[in-house]
This record gives sequence, C-alpha cells and structure tokens, in this order.
Amino acid sequence: MASRGAAPRAGNGTPTGVPVTSSGELPDDVAIGAQTAQAAGMTGAVGRTLVCADTSGSPVVLYGVGDPDALDASALRDAVAAFAHAAHAARLELVLPEGPLLTPEAAAQAAVEGVLLARYGYEPLKATPSVTPVSSLTLLVEDASAEAALRGAQRGLVLARATALARDLANAPPNTLTAVGMAECAARLAAESGFRIEVFDKEALTELGCGGLLGVNAGSAEPPRMIKLSHTPADHGAPRLTLVGKGIMYDSGGISLKPGDAVHATMKNDMSGAGAILAAMTALPALECPTAVTAYLMCTDNMPSGTATKLGDVLSIRGGTTVEVLNTDAEGRLVMADALVLASEEPTDAIVDIATLTGACLRALGAEIAGVFGNDQPLVTQVLAAARDTGEPAWQLPLARRYRAELESDVADIRNMGGPNGAAIHAALFLEDFVAGVPWAHIDIAGPAQNDKAASWRPRGCTGFGARLLTELALNFRPVRTS
Repeated sequence: MASRGAAPRAGNGTPTGVPVTSSGELPDDVAIGAQTAQAAGMTGAVGRTLVCADTSGSPVVLYGVGDPDALDASALRDAVAAFAHAAHAARLELVLPEGPLLTPEAAAQAAVEGVLLARYGYEPLKATPSVTPVSSLTLLVEDASAEAALRGAQRGLVLARATALARDLANAPPNTLTAVGMAECAARLAAESGFRIEVFDKEALTELGCGGLLGVNAGSAEPPRMIKLSHTPADHGAPRLTLVGKGIMYDSGGISLKPGDAVHATMKNDMSGAGAILAAMTALPALECPTAVTAYLMCTDNMPSGTATKLGDVLSIRGGTTVEVLNTDAEGRLVMADALVLASEEPTDAIVDIATLTGACLRALGAEIAGVFGNDQPLVTQVLAAARDTGEPAWQLPLARRYRAELESDVADIRNMGGPNGAAIHAALFLEDFVAGVPWAHIDIAGPAQNDKAASWRPRGCTGFGARLLTELALNFRPVRTS
C-alpha cells in the first residue's frame, strides 16, 4: 500500500494500472494521446485495456472503469481483472480509482480480489506453470485514504485466498482428493486458521444413523467422512449460523450412471459446496467474524459396484425418515439430509446449505447465477444481499409446496425424485423436510461452480463460487428468530 503523495509510480519496469473513465481523459504523464488511445480501442469501458508507457518509459496499462458516478465494487473488480490479464508481470501496482459509490476501503478490497482472482491458476500438477502468479501488488491512493484502503486490501487478500482455496479443492482430481483427504486437509487448515474440527468415520456415521451418506457411499472403495467445523467468537451470546455442504468428491451417478461424455470429467467439482464452506471457515477467524458458525461437510464419492445402492432401495436418514431411492444420481440431497437433521438438533438461529445440486437449476438460471430457496424470507434476503455484495449472483426461486406431493412414496416416507419437471424445486422441497422448521436457505450452485471459459476474474474450470458469499453472510448475519 502506498499513498500517492508519498510514493510515485515505481518506474522500475513494474506495470502500473491507470484508470480511464468513459470520458477518455488520460493522465498528463502517459506518453500517448487521447485520440491515439481511442483509435487503439481504449474507450474507457470496463474491461478495456491498453498497454503503453509513461513519459519516463515505464510500462503503463490503461484500464477502463466506465462512468465514475456508476462505478461500484463489482464493476471495479471486473475492471482490475482486465488489468491483471493485460499486465503479465509478477509485480504490479495500481492507481485506485474513486467514485461516489466506492469508499476507499471497498475500492481496495475489490481491487485486490479482482487482481488476485484473475491471476489464479491450478498449477500443482503441471511441469511448466501457465499462469504468472502475483508476487506483490501496490495500491496507489491519496494520503487521506491510505488507512482505510489498507483495511480493505487486507480483507480482500483474506477473501481472495479463501476463494483460491475453494478453487483448488474443486479442481483437484478425484484420485488426489478423496473424502479422507478432504478431512486431512480440513484438519491442517483448522490448525492454521484457528477453527475447531471433528471428523466422523464410517463407524461413527453408523452410530449416528446417517443412512443417507452411508447409502451413497455403499458402492465406493473409498470410506466416507463427515467433517464438522466450528468457529466460536468470544461473545457467548453471538448469533448462531449452521452451514451444510455437499461433498461428493466424484459423482459417477452410481447405478444411474451418467452419460459417457465430457460431464464425467467435471464431476470432481461435485464437492464445490463443501469446498466453499471449508474455504469460508478459514476466513472467519482472520476477519474476526462475530457470528458463531458450525459447518457440516458431507463427503464421499458416488460409484457403481456390486454393493452400490440400487434403484428402489430404501435408506433411513438420521432421525428415522425413510427415503425410497428412485435415482442414485440424485445423491447430494441424501447426504445433506443427514447433516440437516444434525444441524436442526443443535441450537442454531438458521441453516444455510450449498450444493451443486441440480442440472435443472443450471438450465433455469444459466451458468453464472445460483438459485436460492428458503422457508424464511428474511434469511433468503440476507443470502441474496451477500450474493450481491460479493459479485456472486443469485436469484430466488419458489419453494412451491404444491409440488411436494410429487415426492410421495408408496413404500417409504419420501422419495428422492419428483416428476419430470421442476427438479430444482423438488430437490429443495426434499431438503426442507429435514430442517424441522428451523429458518433455512438452500443455494444451488450447479451453474456457477464451473466455467467452460474464463471470464474476468472467474477462471476456466472451478470458480470457488460461494466462498466469499458465505463469508459475507456470516460476517453480517442477523438472527431471523428469537427462539
């Protein structure tokens, strides 16, 4: 962090990002005229960049920020991501723009997030890295804004690291990150970050009666794990939030085998919900989150074999509810049902689950927007606000109970599939059965968990969607009931 009055541009070959508004005005010391810049495509629109130099010959990247009166954190995050893609050096500096919708703190946070997340790459298995990581980022701000900007930059660093962690977990090939490996990783992160962890193996899950998780795991050679995480602030009267994450480490579909196409290779991302929660938990102690947060990560793979759950089998969920399995590829709701019951048995003000749950939600909202359902509108509103504030878009879908009858079973209390239409709603209605009336929201991230191609600060591959959203939700959570 440097203030503009105390530290001018580095002038040592470090690319400097300089904001350009839609008016097209350029700083006096940029060695290019406005007409030349415009002819080269620098319109000042968000996403536009132009590499040039200042009058001393040092590299400059002009990056568009659009109308300064309309510039908010989301637009700035996109704008600086374009700068990060245009400037390929490891050491960067950035002139931070100003605007009526941006405090220095919010601007610095968005800038750090945009640069670091744009430069993300999953590299551990490559002999030659294809992405240049950022080794240092200097923000140039006015003297009076330096202290606030530093706070924002530090917060942005924590959140960018959490998102990168969520991406790493989801991008990891399924033969390198199993349910057992996820638990081991969580234990290391708990020791480093300062949250508590309990790990439940197959024997413990059997004692707890977690028939959903055990049923999905039945066809696998890899044992399951339930991972319980806890962040406890000093205030013993703090609000209590419980998170539940789907952790299907690889989803073949089980006996209901998925088609033999490219979708199979992406099914390592079916633990993106659990990964987002684990990543968020690492951020809460660093950000001094005032909310008491408990999390359940339900981890297994879903494989076909002679011991796998069959179509027509009946599983008994924690608490005794029986479920007729009509499709073993609708497994996420089965493992999450156990956790939702466990969450509702403990004192909590609200439960929020997150999962790559239904292709139907992807088809309804596309690949960039998560679906949100819930039984309590104030809680859903908090989730949507966190989505808006973090640039992780979500849209509320109806928890249409008129479709609940389609989940009725002739042989069990409920079945895991409804009719041919409204599958995202059926999944949400199924989950609602297990929260015992506790305020609850469900986030379906089947679309935004993965990108087919890079866009701004969202890379190709697993996006880490939800890590920042859940952190923001926990930081600002307000109980929606008094009991």
